[in-house]
Amino acid sequence: MAFVFALVLVALVLFATEALPVDVTAIGVMVALLLVEPTTMGLAEAGLLAEPLYVLHQPGDGVSPLTRGLSGFASTATITVLAMFILSDGVQRTGIVQILGAKLAALTGDSESRQLGATVGLVAPISGFINNTAAVAILLPMVTDIAHEGKISPSKLLLPLSYASMFGGMLTLIGTSTNILASQLSAELLGHPFGMFEFTQLGVVVAAVGTLYLLTVGRWLVPERIPAREDLTEEFEMAEYLTEVVVREDSPIIGQTVREALAETEFDVDVIQLVRGDRTFLEPLDPKSIQAGDVFAVRTDRDTLVDLLDAEGLDLIPEVEVDDAELESASEQQNLVELVVAPGSALVGETLVTANFRQRYDATVLALRRGRELFRQRMDRVRLKVGDTLLVQATADSIERLNRNRNFIVAQEVERPDYRRSKIPVAVGIVAAVVGVAALTPVHIVASALAGAVLMVLTGCLRPQELYDAVQWDVIFLLAGVIPLGVALQETGGADLLADLFVMAAPGLPAVVALGLMYVVTALLTNVISNNASVVLMIPVAVEAAQQLNANAFAFVLAVTFAASTAFMTPVGYQTNLIVYGPGGYRFSDYIRAGAPLQAIFAVVTTLGIAFFWGLAPT
Repeated sequence: MAFVFALVLVALVLFATEALPVDVTAIGVMVALLLVEPTTMGLAEAGLLAEPLYVLHQPGDGVSPLTRGLSGFASTATITVLAMFILSDGVQRTGIVQILGAKLAALTGDSESRQLGATVGLVAPISGFINNTAAVAILLPMVTDIAHEGKISPSKLLLPLSYASMFGGMLTLIGTSTNILASQLSAELLGHPFGMFEFTQLGVVVAAVGTLYLLTVGRWLVPERIPAREDLTEEFEMAEYLTEVVVREDSPIIGQTVREALAETEFDVDVIQLVRGDRTFLEPLDPKSIQAGDVFAVRTDRDTLVDLLDAEGLDLIPEVEVDDAELESASEQQNLVELVVAPGSALVGETLVTANFRQRYDATVLALRRGRELFRQRMDRVRLKVGDTLLVQATADSIERLNRNRNFIVAQEVERPDYRRSKIPVAVGIVAAVVGVAALTPVHIVASALAGAVLMVLTGCLRPQELYDAVQWDVIFLLAGVIPLGVALQETGGADLLADLFVMAAPGLPAVVALGLMYVVTALLTNVISNNASVVLMIPVAVEAAQQLNANAFAFVLAVTFAASTAFMTPVGYQTNLIVYGPGGYRFSDYIRAGAPLQAIFAVVTTLGIAFFWGLAPT
C-alpha cells in the first residue's frame, strides 16, 4: 500500500506541474505497476527484501498482474472514448456546427447579451453529443469573430464557452470521456453502468443553473482582458516591434538569400514581408535573393533595430505604421491570424526552432501570448504549451493548411471549401443511431460506438486516412495508464484507507453533507490534475465511504462524476479551459474569480439534485 500511495503522490505532482505530458506520466505509472512485482520478487529471492510487493492482485488468486496492468488498453471506456473521437470528427468534417454557429452569429449583432446567450446556448447542447473539447475547438473561431464584429472583448465570451461546454457534457453519457470512464468503474464496483441518459435530468438542471449564472453574475465576473479591437497587431501591442527597412546600395547582405542573412546574424529579428517595386512577397521568403532597394517588414525591438541598421546596411523607413492593413496588402485574403496550440499537439514541449516552424509551415510568428504574458522577442526559446496563442503571418494557402492541421486551432473563421456538407444528414443520423441503440437496446455503448465509427468511413463522412488524426491519442494513453492505478488502490486496500480517513473527517454528518463534501474534494482535486485521473482515484474511495456511511454508493459515484467533469477554477483543470486561456488573454486568477462561485453553486445544486433524483438510502 505504501508503494501505491507513493506512486499516487508522484503522479499527482507530475499531473499538477506538467513536468511531463500527462499521458507520459500515466504510462509511467502503468509501467511502474507492471515492474514492481517481478522486481521485488527478484529482490526477495536474493534476500534483499522480506517479501515481494503485490499491487495488482493478491498472491495465489490466479490473476495475471500483466493482464491487470494492461487492462487500461482493453478497457471498454478507452475503446468507447476512441470511437467517440472518430464520431465527433465525422460530424465536425461536415461543417454542421459551423453552419449552426453562423446562423446564430447572424442574429447576435452587437449585443453582448445576445452573443453570450448564443455562445452558451449553442455549445452546451452540442457538447452532450460530441466531445466537448472538440466542440470548443470548432466554435472558438466563430465566437472570436462575433466578438470582434460586435466590438466587444472576446474575453467576455471565451471563458463562458469553456464553462458551458463542461456542464453541457453532463447531459449524456457520451458528452465527456470522464463520464464513460466513470460508467465503467461504476459497473465494476457496483454492477451499475450508466445508461445513455442516466443522469440527463440532473444534467439539464445543472446546465440551466450554469447558463443562468453565466448570463447574470458570471457576465460581471468574467473580465475583459483582450481589448475590443479588430486589428491584431494592436491587440498584441506590436507597434514597438514592427517596422520597415530598406536595403542600401552598400549593404553587405546584397546577393545573399534571406535565409543566409538571417542565419549569419546574431540579432533577434524576423523578416515577415518583402516589397520589391510594386510586388509584395510573403513566405516562403528564405530563398529570395536580397537586392538593393528591397523593402523589408521586420519584427524586432527598437534597441536591436539600431544595431541592425548599422551592421547590415539598412535604412529605417520613417513614418510607416506596420499594421494589419499593411501586412495584408499582398493579397485580398486574410494573411494575419491567431493560432492556438491544440490539446495533443505535436508542438507541445517544442520551441519554434526545434519544430522548424517557419520552414515547415511557411509562416512567420510575430508574437506569442500565454494568458496575459506576451512574448514579442526571443520567442524561439519559449517551449510551447497547450493554449499558447501565436500571432502568425502567412499566405492564404498556408493559413488554409494550418486550419486543416490538428496541431492548431485557427482563432478566426477561415473559409474551408472541403466541408462535406452533403454528408450532414448521414453523420447526424449515425450519431443519433449510436445514441439510440445504446439507450434502447441491450447493445453496449462500446459496440454501438465502434459500429458508428465504421459507418462514418463506409458512408464517406470520414476517409480511412483521417481516422488516426481524429483521435486525441494523449487522452487514450492517459486512460490506459491511470486505469491500473485504480485497480492497485483497490487491491492494496488504499481505497479503503482513504475512505476511512474521509469518514473520520466527517463524523456524524448527515449523508447529504458527506455527499457534498465528496463533490468538493473531487472538484478541488480535478482543478489540479487530470479529470480522468481524479475519477480513477476518487470513485473507489466514494464507493467505500458510502458503504461505511450506509448510504447509496451510486449517488456518491455520481457526485464524483459530476465534480470531475466541471473543473472551473484553474486553466489546467480541463482541456477546454486551456484552449481559451491564450485567445482570451486570461490570468490564472480569472478562473478563480469567475469559476469559484460557479463551482460552489454546482456543489449545492448537484448534491441536492442527486439526493432528490436518486436518494441517499442504500439500495
